[in-house]
Amino acid sequence: MALQVQSLARVFAYNGTELPCPGNNLSVDEVRDIYSATFPELTNATVEGPEDKGNKLLYKFVKTAGAKG
Repeated sequence: MALQVQSLARVFAYNGTELPCPGNNLSVDEVRDIYSATFPELTNATVEGPEDKGNKLLYKFVKTAGAKG
């Protein structure tokens, strides 16, 4: 029996919404930077994961709490 290599798709989640990976050649931080154009609050977010969800790897963007002023 031959071994089969299966690559898992990366998926990113923020605020209950799944966001597709804009490119597998990008690092997780680069993906966060791309999505921060749409979600400015992601600029200072941390990334949790990856979490194995069957046929995909799920990364979660988590806003960091901070004080204004």
